[in-house]
Amino acid sequence: MANAPSARLAAADPRVLALAAQVTESPEQDIPLLLLKLKGILNSASLGCEESKKIKQDIYDYDLTQYCMLVLRQDHSRLRGGWATAAQLAEILSHCCVGLEVKGDPEEFYKKFLPSAVDNLLVLGRRLQARFIRALKDEEKQDFLRWFQTVTDAICWLFGGHIQLAACVLQNDHFLQLLITDDVETAITMMSVLHNILRVNSSVLLQVDEETLHSVLDELVYKLSSTTNPVIGNAATKLLLLVAKCCKQLWYHMLLLSLLGLKGLLSKQWTGKGFDRDLSQLLVLLCLEQQHQAACIIQAMWRGFQTRKRLKKLPQAVTTLQRSFRAKRQQELQYLKKQKEDEALKLQMQLQRQRAMRLFHERQLALLEIIHASQVNKYMEEMEGKSALTIQRFWRGYRARRNFHQQKQSLKEYKAAVVIQRAACKFLEKRRRRRLLSPWKDPKGLTDEQRLALQQKVDDYIKLHPASQMSEEMSKELHMQAQEKLAQFLLRSRLDQRAAQRREALLAQVNTDVELLMSAPGLAKTTEKDLDVFMSRSIPVATKARQSHNTMLKYTRWPWWKKLGDEFMEDDVIPDDALNAELGTLFIGGRKSF
Repeated sequence: MANAPSARLAAADPRVLALAAQVTESPEQDIPLLLLKLKGILNSASLGCEESKKIKQDIYDYDLTQYCMLVLRQDHSRLRGGWATAAQLAEILSHCCVGLEVKGDPEEFYKKFLPSAVDNLLVLGRRLQARFIRALKDEEKQDFLRWFQTVTDAICWLFGGHIQLAACVLQNDHFLQLLITDDVETAITMMSVLHNILRVNSSVLLQVDEETLHSVLDELVYKLSSTTNPVIGNAATKLLLLVAKCCKQLWYHMLLLSLLGLKGLLSKQWTGKGFDRDLSQLLVLLCLEQQHQAACIIQAMWRGFQTRKRLKKLPQAVTTLQRSFRAKRQQELQYLKKQKEDEALKLQMQLQRQRAMRLFHERQLALLEIIHASQVNKYMEEMEGKSALTIQRFWRGYRARRNFHQQKQSLKEYKAAVVIQRAACKFLEKRRRRRLLSPWKDPKGLTDEQRLALQQKVDDYIKLHPASQMSEEMSKELHMQAQEKLAQFLLRSRLDQRAAQRREALLAQVNTDVELLMSAPGLAKTTEKDLDVFMSRSIPVATKARQSHNTMLKYTRWPWWKKLGDEFMEDDVIPDDALNAELGTLFIGGRKSF
C-alpha cells in the first residue's frame, strides 16, 4: 500500500512485498500465474502460528487477496493457466481468509469482503459445473470435476473458519442453483457441502427465510423420488435427518410434511440399499408426523364446530367479518398502489437526475471549449467555490429541518404527558370525593320474627304440594328401559360413523383416481409405467415433486431477455404465473393440500 508507514513496510514480509510489486507492474494476463506464488509463501509457515498470521495480514494489506477475488470473476478459458489456475486461486483465497485477524477495518472485512469472496467462489463453481456437464471427453470431465471439488473444498474451509458465512452460503442464489442439478457427481459434492454447513453451524436453518428452506427441502425430496443411485439416496436421507434434528423447534413439521406423501416410495425403493438404519429413522419420523396430523385434523374439526356454534348465536358476526375483510383488502390495494406509485416516482426522479447530470456535463464541456486556456484554472476554482456553497447550504437546511422535527416530537410527547397527568389527577380527585360523600353501609339482616314467618310459609307450601312417590320396582324398570335405548343409540351411532368414514375414504380414492385418469394417456399409448401410477399411492406425489423441480430448473435457465423485469422483484421469488402454469393441487388421503 502506497500510504503505509515506513516502519510497517520494513516489517512486511519481503516475499509478499516483491510479489505485490510484480503484480502491480505486470500486465493483466500474467497476474493469475503470479498470484499462484502465494501458495508457496503460505506453506512456508505452519498453520496457526504467529508467522502465518503475519503473512496473511501482509497479503491482505497489500491487496493481494483483492486481486485473487477479482481474478475469480474472469472467464479463465481465455486466460493463461485456464480453470486449473482458477481452482488453485480459490484455494489460496480461502486459506488467506481463514485465520486472518484484520486490525485496520474489521467491519469491512467481515461484512463486505468475506460475503463477496463467497459469492465469487460460488460463481466459479457454477461455471465449472456447467463445463463439466457439457464436456464430452472423459479426461476433460475428470479434470473439471476435480477442479469443482477443489472450489467446494475452499468454500467449506472458508465458512469453517468463519461460522457466520454458513447462512450467507445457504441464502445465496448460486448455491441453490448448484444444488438443483441432475448430474450425479456434482450433486453428491453439493450435498456434502450442505452437510458441512449443518455440521459447522447447526442453528443456520433458523437464520434463513422459509422460502429458501422450502427450496432446499423440495430438492432433497426430488432427489429421493427421482433417482435410483444409492449414494444420492443415502446422502439425501442423512441430510433430511440432520435438518430434522437441527430445526425441530421451528421447521420440524414443514420438513415431515414435504415427505409425508413419499412414505410408500421410501420403504419400497430404498430398502436394502445399505442405509436401512437412517431410512428406518426417517420412516419413524413420518409415522409420528401422521399421528400429529391426525390430531391436528381432530382439533381443527372441533374448533370448526365450536366456531359454527358461536356464529349461529351471533348473526352479526358474518357482516362484521365481511366488513373488516373488505376494509383490510382495500388497505392492501391502496398500499400496493402507493408502493407502485413510489417506485415509478423513484424511477422517474432517477432518470431526471441522470438527464440533469448529463446536461450539466455537456454545459461544462461547452464552457471549457469557449474559455481561454489561461482562464481554465480560475473558472474551475470559481465552480468549486459555488459547489461548496451549495453543499453547505443544503447541509444546513437538512440539519435545521432535522432539529425542528426532533423538537416537534419532544414537544408532542410533553403535551401528551401533561394531558395524561391531568386526566389521572381528575380521576383520583373524583374517587376521593366519592369515598367521602357516600360511605359504605352494611346490608340489613332478618329479624327473628321475620325468619319465623318465612319458615312458616315454607312449611305451608310443602304441605299443599307434597312430592310424588315412586316404588322401587318402577324405578328399576325405568332404568332398564333407559339402558336399552342408550345401547341401541350407541350401536346405531357407531355403525353410522363407520359408514361415514368409509364414504370419506372412497370419496378420497375417487378424487385421486379421477385426477390420475384426467392426466392419463390414451389406451393406444399406455405403458407399464402408466399402470404403476394406478397401483401406487406414492407415485403421484413423486410426479408432483418432479414437476416442481422441472419448473424451477426451467426458470433458472431462462434467457436474459425474459428476466429484464426481475430487477424489481426479490432475488428468490419465482413469478406466480410460471408456477401456476405447471403446478396444480395434490390429493393426499382425500384432502387437497396447496
